[in-house]
Formats: sequence, C-alpha cells, structure tokens
Amino acid sequence: NKAKGGSGAYHIKSSWGKGGQAVWEDDPPFYLYVQDPKTARLVFTLFDEDVVGGREPIGSAHRKLVELVPGAKTDDAVSMMKSQVIDQLKKSGLLQKAITIQTNPETGEEETIIDQDVILQAINESYGSATKSSIKMSSKPRIKDKGGQRNMGMIAGGMIAGPAGAAVGGILGSLYEGEVRGKVEVELKYTPIPQVDLKLSKRDRYQVKGGLPGVEWGELYEKHVTKADGNAESTLAGTDLEFCAFVTHDDTGCSCAIYRILEKRLICVSFRGTCAPIDLVTDATIAQLAWVDGEDVESSDTVKVHSGFRNLLESISRRLKELMLAATAPGEDLSEYDVLVTGHSLGGALATCFVVDVAEYGMDAGRGLPQLELSEAWWNSIASTLTGKKVQVGVPPPRPKSLKVYNFGSPRVGNDAFCKKFDSLVGNGIDEAYRVVDNQDVVTRFPRTMNALAFGNIGYDHCGPTVLITELGNQISKQRNDESNDKSLFQQKEMIWIEGETDDTPCPVRDGNALSDPLGSGSLLGDLMDTLEDEEGKSSSSFNFAKLGSIAGKVTGRLQKLSVDDIASVVGVDKRFTQREMKFMQSIVSGEGLSHHMEDKYYQGMGMCCGFAALAGQELKPLEELEISEIEEAIISSESV
Repeated sequence: NKAKGGSGAYHIKSSWGKGGQAVWEDDPPFYLYVQDPKTARLVFTLFDEDVVGGREPIGSAHRKLVELVPGAKTDDAVSMMKSQVIDQLKKSGLLQKAITIQTNPETGEEETIIDQDVILQAINESYGSATKSSIKMSSKPRIKDKGGQRNMGMIAGGMIAGPAGAAVGGILGSLYEGEVRGKVEVELKYTPIPQVDLKLSKRDRYQVKGGLPGVEWGELYEKHVTKADGNAESTLAGTDLEFCAFVTHDDTGCSCAIYRILEKRLICVSFRGTCAPIDLVTDATIAQLAWVDGEDVESSDTVKVHSGFRNLLESISRRLKELMLAATAPGEDLSEYDVLVTGHSLGGALATCFVVDVAEYGMDAGRGLPQLELSEAWWNSIASTLTGKKVQVGVPPPRPKSLKVYNFGSPRVGNDAFCKKFDSLVGNGIDEAYRVVDNQDVVTRFPRTMNALAFGNIGYDHCGPTVLITELGNQISKQRNDESNDKSLFQQKEMIWIEGETDDTPCPVRDGNALSDPLGSGSLLGDLMDTLEDEEGKSSSSFNFAKLGSIAGKVTGRLQKLSVDDIASVVGVDKRFTQREMKFMQSIVSGEGLSHHMEDKYYQGMGMCCGFAALAGQELKPLEELEISEIEEAIISSESV
C-alpha cells in the first residue's frame, strides 16, 4: 500500500498467546490543538480487531499531557522555546548566519535579516526528537453478553464441587468482567503556540453561505430582518460566530459541523445532507430498528426508526456529544447555552433523531444513541476532562438551556410511536421544532410502506409541524389559474402554510387514512345515490318516463366525468389520497419531484416568504419592485446556469 503512495499503516494479526498490533509507519503526523496544556488529557481507546461495524472498545486509558510531555508544564513555553532555539544556534555555530545586520543601500539604515531556513532547522533539531511513551489500558466497558463465560463457570464449578459448585461458578462467571487488555505506544511532540486575544476589536465577519454556489442564506436573513423591523445591525452569524469542528465517519459517511457564538451562548449543529453514493443507499432503505437498542423490534408498541438513519447517527453521536460538551467557554457548562440543530434532506432526518435523544436523555456522552444498558461508567473521567468539572456517577447528563430544531426537506424518520414521542417532547425538552417542506418535493414523502391501502395506516410519518413553502414559478401559476383572485400575487397566505397555525387543513405531506366511505359525498357511488334521492324527494312520487329520463340524464352526465379517482372510490379509497398519489408518481417519473428537493429551490421558497426573489447566483431583489415578466426571466436564467 505504501509503495502505491498510500498509508504505511499495517496490521499484525493476533496469534496464540499474543495480541494483534496496528502499526502506523511513516504516516503523516496527527495534529491536536490543546488550549491549556497544563490541564489537558489525552484519551486512548482500543477496539477489538474482530468487531465488525460496531467497533466497541475493549480498553481505554487517559493521561495528563504534562506527564507524557514534560515541556508542556512551563507557563511560558514560547519563551522557553526561543531560548532553546538560540542555544541550539550557538552550539551549531549558526547564530551569526541565522541573524545578520545589514545596511540598506538605499536608505542607509541598518536592517535585521533573518534566515528562516536556518531558524526552522534549529527548531527541528531542538524539538525534532519525540517523547516515546507506552500506555497500558486501565479501564474497559462492561461485557454485554456473559452467557458463554457463565456456562464455563458452571461447568468448572460442577467439576469441582458438584451442583453447589456449578451454581457458585455460574454466579462468579456472570460477575467476571475480564481483564483489561492492550497498550499503545506513541511518539509525541509538543510545539507551543503564542497566545492571542480571540476577542479582537476588529474581526472578519463570518459570511453564512449555502452548500450550493450562489445561495446566500446570511444575506437573505439580514435583508429580511432589515425589512421587517429596520434593524440593519442584526446578522445571522452575529459578530462572534466560530466554526468549532467537523465530525465525520469514514465508513458511514455521516457528517456534521459544530458552530458556536460565545457572546450569545449558542451552539449550532448542522448535519450534512445526501451527497455521496452511500447516502443514496441509506435513503432507499425502508427497514426499521428499535429506537432504544435492546428493545423488541417485532413488537407493534416499540418506538422504531429508519435503520439507515439510526446506524449513521450511531457512528458519530457519541463523539458529537463529547465535542458539544467541550464547545462551551471555560468555566461555563451546557446548561447556560442554547442549542440549535438543523439539516437538509438526510441531514434533516439525522437532526430529528439527535434532538429526540438529547431532549429525552440529555447530552449523554457515555453512549451513542439510546440503549437499554446504562451508559458506561468508565466514560465519566473523560467527560470530566471535557467539561473541566468533576462528573459524579449517578448525576443525570447535562441539558442545554434550550433546544430547537429546524429541518429542510427531511424524509420521514420513524413509525407512529416515534412521532408520538417526538410530539410529547415538544415543549418538554424540545423548545421549538419546524420541518420546512417545498410543496413539490417528493423526497419528503419517503420512506413509504406497502400496507397503506390495505390497513389505512402507514409505517412512517413526519415529526413536528410542517412549514409548507412554494416556489416563485408555482406561485405565479396559481395566481394565473385563479381568475377570481384579485389579491396581490406576493401578499397571499398561500406562500407559507404552518401546520396547526394557519388553518385546520390536514398536512398534505402526511398520508393519513387512505380509506373512505364508498357511498360518501363526492365519490362515484355517493353521487349516484344523491341523484336517486333527489328525484325520490320531489313532490311527484309516481313513476313516469320523464322522471326516468331525468335520472338517466344525470347518471349519464356523471359517468361521462368518470376518472381514475372515481374508480378507486368505488372500492373505498379516498379520492384525495388517489389524486395525491397520482401526482406523486407523475413527479417521480418525470424527475421534477427530485429537482424540487435541491437547496436552491428551498432558498427560492424561503426568499419568497421573506419578500425577495432569491435565485441562486443572482442579486436578492424585493418582489414588490419586480414585474412578473422580470421574475420569470430571472427564473429561466437561474435554471439554465
């Protein structure tokens, strides 16, 4: 692999009486920034080489940095480094070459000339040798399945002392956790960095951009706020937005970014949406897992979620929570911070799952996602290091001051039980939750189940209230099709619809009940029955050919309007459900539904709600200042790029 230009790392498999080894030979160094070297700890965790996928740890250890690198103890490591470099230059006789005084021929003034190559060589010679340390693992998680060792204990006990010995052996076997295995050998180099004032009087303002080129979310927000209340100073990023970390998993591809604003005590987590082939496989899956690991997935009462979403989030959830605990300012904790979680597409589904976990259980960094087993007690020492405070065993995990989630184009996440759990947490752990959906986006209607028509229920549903938005072109088409509408095109409530707030209309992106009364109003049989009842209710009760002709005429007229919806209604399928499904399938076949899932379409819809023509790559302009023809030309220009 190294000969091909790849990593020099290799693995020595375990043999009888000797454990396996992982060796990183001539690999690039791994850099770790440490804010306070005197209090920092390094945490080492080993994973079983035979574990596939789960990567459960078999041992862990932590050491103070100053124990491994004595040079980190000094209060002024930079000054010490300068002294050591100068001493090295003196010993090598290169001091005069490194620093020379020359006269500038043009000005006649003396100038100090520094040879950077010589200085760097001296630094490498002073700090080139790494400190080598061998660290044994000192703790390990509890064994989950002790059936095998319990049986061995019973057999051994029975051979020694009969039935009584077998009972004692079984008990001892179930209590035995096994020895802590493994050690790591590391080489560490410490290079001090001069301290700087992070709260500079003049600091470059962070520009909030979109994932696609030309999408300006920050600018749209600022223009909207300025238009709404005249506050031109309000910005989406504030003056102190800081990018903290990007968390990703090489195997699953699950990724998210962590930001913070210390002046507002705000931590923001943004989950990445679908952008890799592995994400498409995840999205297409419809299988479900128990939300709480260990619960019976076959039970109809079990809270279940999409298996792909859960597996993805499980791969980074624990590390994400550790970093969020560490994102607070020194001396502060999570209870003083507001947390905002967001994501688009796949990222929206992951954000939903993550928020449910934190809302119900707190920021539990002792595990990934919810499980029947208790969080590992051996993780408390690591949590103490991250928070800077002593974490006591038995104390509930910390919770944020507030927790909000805003999703864009999120697919469905879990079953009805999961949605009920989510709704129960809104106002009781989740302070605010909205799921923004483009009304032409088909991805938000997935995953789907095959028994919706047979049983009138679905295996997946949405969580939290829907915020339905539309696009500029769709809004213009609706206005033209409604000749009786004399309202201004961009001052209608139809531009944004909030479930449970705008009106009592059922959410159109929820399947609801597919069944209806075959004789109900509006159905084919219902209309025919109404025709007969109307004729029967007329004053003349005697039968005649005129009445028969009237009935025949009305029935014929109704049958001439026969549609697929009418045929479905005969067998008890709701017409509105049929119409929605037909439109849904047509958008998939044409490909239009997927195009409306992209970020630029959501940018366009949100921009219209704010009163602006928000088209990717084009200047934001107030809609009230534009003619319809100008908007249509701008849309065509944007889509052709």
